[in-house]
Amino acid sequence: MTENEISSIVFDVGMKIHRKLGVGLYENVYEECLAYELKERGLIVERQKDIKIKYENLIIEKAFRVDLLIENKLIIEIKAVPEINDYHFFQILNYLRLTELRLGMILNFHSALFKNGVKRVVNKL
Repeated sequence: MTENEISSIVFDVGMKIHRKLGVGLYENVYEECLAYELKERGLIVERQKDIKIKYENLIIEKAFRVDLLIENKLIIEIKAVPEINDYHFFQILNYLRLTELRLGMILNFHSALFKNGVKRVVNKL
């Protein structure tokens, strides 16, 4: 399954969760529901995955933690904030660069319209 196919499933599942739960809950609630729905669809989902990086000769075991890693191909960052800003964008872009993954998504469940809170971020590698 490609990153684009996975991201399409993530979008559809996110829309379903947003319709059922609405706006105003903590990020971890949306994260747990998203992980559940994606696993129900047969996808491999890792929650709160610690990522290690190498800096010169130094290995940093827990350099950062992604909310969800899907099929070891797609990083999902879940937000419940009034708006996505540059910090959120650069955060996931850096995660993609350091993991050498190609695609990430920011899902902001605080948006009145779910589609307006979804941002795809591509690592040009």
